[in-house]
Amino acid sequence: MWMYLGLLTALFLGLHNLCKKHAVQGNEVFPVLLGTIGSGFLVLLPVFIGSVYFPDYINKIGFTITDISWKIHGFIFIKSMIMAGSWVLAYQALKHLPITIVTPIRSAGPFFTFIGAILIYQEKPNFLQWIGFFLIIFSVLLYSRIGKKEGINFKKNKWIFAIIGATFLGASSGLYDKFLIQSLQLNPQTLQFWFCFYMSIILLIILSITWFPNKEKRKAFKWRWSIPAVGVLLQAADYFYYKALQDPDALIMLLSAIKRSQILIAVVIGGLVFKEKNKRKKLIPLLGIMMGVFLILYS
Repeated sequence: MWMYLGLLTALFLGLHNLCKKHAVQGNEVFPVLLGTIGSGFLVLLPVFIGSVYFPDYINKIGFTITDISWKIHGFIFIKSMIMAGSWVLAYQALKHLPITIVTPIRSAGPFFTFIGAILIYQEKPNFLQWIGFFLIIFSVLLYSRIGKKEGINFKKNKWIFAIIGATFLGASSGLYDKFLIQSLQLNPQTLQFWFCFYMSIILLIILSITWFPNKEKRKAFKWRWSIPAVGVLLQAADYFYYKALQDPDALIMLLSAIKRSQILIAVVIGGLVFKEKNKRKKLIPLLGIMMGVFLILYS
């Protein structure tokens, strides 16, 4: 069952990435990020209020946000800090790079998760899983060659390093999620609500330094329908992802790889919507990544 939940996560993440590209294109990144997190928080706020004032009903439908200790709040705050760094880097990169380059690089995330799952959780890969993960990494390298034809030098372009850093932090957060869900036994909505709460505070601090005092940047910001859409889609993806992690048999390294099937939506549909270059050539490494994911699922 957890694999099917992983596929649902991939579906919503793919749609989320398309909306995110629309939201940040030619726009101020930090207020967009705050808008998406704030939208997700507002979606979950009625659930929190219901958990306080109508606990029996909310518990009946299975969406209770539980009371947690200050220690667990601290653990969630650490996750918020990790993801704040990842998202700031990722949004900046997405603003300056084609989605058909950014998404495949982010697809290397399962490799970092794969290593962490072995070292931290002693998850044991088999031969096909090894082949699958290295096939994904090799396919990402092929994208770098295609990227040069779009004027993107992977060695000198700072946004490439930004998306690589975002990918590493995102993979670290994925490993941390397993600890939060399985070891601390947090339910998805509790983790989601407090994560959005702390992320909103962190982003407000960043904006108070970099954006609010700057009149020109405030004028440059454009509100778009895709900003709240990103937040809603992300919460849907996270919910199914955390539900999958609740299964004690779920393997984080495989779940992380299944999530990468979102690339199909980002590269095929995103390439058409945003009219990016070299779409056909990008299908070759796309097939390599999809084959790697297939090998992991098949194994």
